[in-house]
Amino acid sequence: METNNIELITRMVLEAMDKNATSGNGFLVPVGVSARHIHLTQEHVEALFGPGYQLTKKKELMGGQFASNETVTIVGLKLRAIENVRILGPVRKASQVEISATDAIKLGIKAPIRESGNIAGSAPIAIVGPKGALYLKEGCIIAMRHIHMSPADAKAAGVHDGDIVSVKSDNERGTVFNHVKIRVDESFTLEMHIDTDEANACKIATGSTVTIIK
Repeated sequence: METNNIELITRMVLEAMDKNATSGNGFLVPVGVSARHIHLTQEHVEALFGPGYQLTKKKELMGGQFASNETVTIVGLKLRAIENVRILGPVRKASQVEISATDAIKLGIKAPIRESGNIAGSAPIAIVGPKGALYLKEGCIIAMRHIHMSPADAKAAGVHDGDIVSVKSDNERGTVFNHVKIRVDESFTLEMHIDTDEANACKIATGSTVTIIK
C-alpha cells in the first residue's frame, strides 16, 4: 500500500476516534473503586509505628502514590472502630482519613464530602497503630467523586482541570453521577474514583466503564 494511502487511513481512524470521544455518545472512562484509606505525615507514621519508621510499598498506584503494607485502626465517637485500614504513601504534609458514608455511620462521626486535601473543619478521628496512637482534631472526610486524567485525555474529552461533569453508567442500575470533579496531571492514568458505597449501590466494580455526559 502506498505511503499516502496509509497516512490517509491513519488520519481518518484518528479523526473517527476523536469524534467518538467528544460526540453525544460521551467519553468513556474506566472506574476504580476506592476503599477506605489513610494518608499520613512522617511525624504521624513514626507516632504509630515507632521512631524512624518508613512506609513499605505493597502496590504501585497512579501519580507516584503506592498502597503500603502498613494498616491501622481508626476510632470514632463512643470508641467505635474499624480495623485494617490501609495507609497510602508517600507521606504527606497533612494527615487525612478517607472513608465512606457507611463507615462514618459505623464510627459515629459526621464526615463531610470533600476533595482530597481539603480537610479544614472536617471530622475528628483517632488512629491506632502497633506502637502508638494519635488524635486528629480534623482530617476525616468522604472523598468527592472525581476523574483522574492526563492532559491528552482531558483534551480528547473536551474538559479541563477543575471542571465539574456528570457521568452515566449504562448497566442495569442506570445511574447518573453528578458533581464529578475533573483532575488533570501528567502522572495520572484515566480513571474515575468512587467509594464503596457508591459502587455497591450502582452495581459498579473496578474495571467497569462509565461515560462523561454533557
